[in-house]
Amino acid sequence: MNIAYWIVAGPLGLFSLYAGGVKVVRSREQLRPMMAWVDSTPMPAVRAIGTIEVLGAAGLILPPLTGIAPWAALAAAIGFAVLQIGATGVHLMRGERRIALNLTLLLTAAVTAWLATTWL
Repeated sequence: MNIAYWIVAGPLGLFSLYAGGVKVVRSREQLRPMMAWVDSTPMPAVRAIGTIEVLGAAGLILPPLTGIAPWAALAAAIGFAVLQIGATGVHLMRGERRIALNLTLLLTAAVTAWLATTWL
């Protein structure tokens, strides 16, 4: 289970670290080509979502790696699943039908959460 966790959680953590970091440091104009939803969202909220993603990535990787509070990996994975449910809802409300990435990330977060239960 430990190897399976890293196979699933590693890429999810790296993707979230990148996506969150981009939201934290780039301007609305730089984000617009990748994320049309930033036009209708206040930048402090975009920055907050990015910060949550960066902290969630740390929560997926650091606790199991260090052995300190490994239950936090489960909390981070559940948080990512909730985040993707919300993101899918935002895209659908905006009339966007391209939600395959969100659904893939939701599935990955759910599998990561299941695998993280080994540390409970």
